[in-house]
Amino acid sequence: MQKTSYPQIDTNVYVYAPYGNDVQEYLDKINQYNTRKEAPTSWKETVYYGDDFLKRMLSEKKGNVMIVAGNNRKKTEYIRAALNAGIHVLADKPMAITPEGFDLLKECFKTAHEQGIMLYDIMTERYEITTVLQREYSRIPELFGSLVSGTPDHPAIVKESVHHFSKQVSGRHLRRPAWFFDVEQEGEGIVDVTTHLVDLIQWECFPDQAIDYTREIEILDANRWSTPITSPQFELVTGQETFPDYLRKDVRDGILHVYSNGNILYRIRGIVAKVSVIWNFEAPEGGGDTHYSVMRGEKANLVIRQGAEQNYRPTLYIEPATDNIPDSFKAEVLSATSRLAATYPGISAVAEPNGSWRIAIPDRYNVGHEAHFSQVTEKYLDFLKTGVMPEWEVPGMLAKYYVTTQAFRIAHNKTTTK
Repeated sequence: MQKTSYPQIDTNVYVYAPYGNDVQEYLDKINQYNTRKEAPTSWKETVYYGDDFLKRMLSEKKGNVMIVAGNNRKKTEYIRAALNAGIHVLADKPMAITPEGFDLLKECFKTAHEQGIMLYDIMTERYEITTVLQREYSRIPELFGSLVSGTPDHPAIVKESVHHFSKQVSGRHLRRPAWFFDVEQEGEGIVDVTTHLVDLIQWECFPDQAIDYTREIEILDANRWSTPITSPQFELVTGQETFPDYLRKDVRDGILHVYSNGNILYRIRGIVAKVSVIWNFEAPEGGGDTHYSVMRGEKANLVIRQGAEQNYRPTLYIEPATDNIPDSFKAEVLSATSRLAATYPGISAVAEPNGSWRIAIPDRYNVGHEAHFSQVTEKYLDFLKTGVMPEWEVPGMLAKYYVTTQAFRIAHNKTTTK
C-alpha cells in the first residue's frame, strides 16, 4: 500500500509492533520506496517497539485509521480494540480465521455501525483485469445469457488457485516468517486465500447486491488437507534450521504438515459455487502460481486460465456453452467486446481453433498485484471522504467470512472424526 503516495494520507506514519524480523522487513521496504529514483515516496516512520504495542497505539491515538496486517492470530481482537477507540480500520485479509473469530467480527461490524466508522478489508483481486472483464461479459445477456444454477458435480462458478511456498524473486528465494507455516497464526488455506475467491464469487455473480448469509448461503461440503514440508525445505524458505516449538504440534516423523489446502462447495442464492486453494512447496520448472475460474452461462462460459499454455499469465476465454455453436455466437462475442472496448479501450477478441475466443488485453491493464493495493486504498479513502460505503459491502464481508469459517468448522469435523 505504501508503495504509492496519497494526497489524503499524512506522510507521518506511526508503527506499533513487537521486536522482530517482520517489522524490520517492512521498514526496509518503506526505505526502498522512499529512496527509489522514479516517483519516490516520502513516508516518515515513527516506530514503537514493545509487547504492549496495541495498548500504546490506543493510548497515543496518533491517527484516525489503523492499517493492520501480518500475523492473523489476534487480528480480529486488534480490530475490535481499534473500533472501540473510534479508529477506522483497513485490514489485510483475512479478518477472521475461525468460527469464534467470525462471532467477534460480527461484533466489530456492529460497533463500526454504531460509531459511524468504517471497517473494510483489502480485496485486491477485484482489480485484476481478466476478473474485471469476466464480470463485465457476464452482465451482457445477449452473449452470456443468465448464470446457470449448477449442481454439486457441475458448479455454476468455480475458482481455483495454486500457490507455492518456495519462490524465486529477483533471483533470490522469497523469505517467509516461520509463523507463516503455523495455521493458528496464519490461518488454514480454507480461511486465508479462499477469502479472495469467495469475495469474487459474490462480486461477480451478484454485483452491487447485499447477501444475507443467514438465509442465502448453504455450505454443502468442505475439505482440508496438508502440504508436507521437510526440514531442509523449511530452512530454505525461512532461514531457520529447526522447526520452532509452536510448530511441533504439526510435525510427524520429522515432516511438518501444513493445512494450507482446502475446498468449499456451497450454494449462494440458489447458485452452486466451488472454491479451491492449493499450496505446493515449489512450482515445476518454468512454472508459477496459477488461477482457474469459470462462470457458466446459458449461452457462454467465461473461463480464466493461467497455465503453461498462457505463459502463467491470466487469460480470459469466451466459450460456447454447448457443442452446437450457434451461427450468431461470433457476432455476439464481437458485439460484446466492442461494447466493452468503450470502457476498456484496446481490448479485442481473437478466434481460437476450438471455437472459443480469447480476449486480448493491452499490457497497460496488467498493472501487477502490488498496484492493486493502492487501488483498494484509494477506494477506501473515497469512502472516508464521503462518509458512505456501498450498502452491500458490509453484508458481503459478513457473508464471505461466514462461508470460510463455517467451511473451516465442517472440514475440521470431518478430519477429526475419521
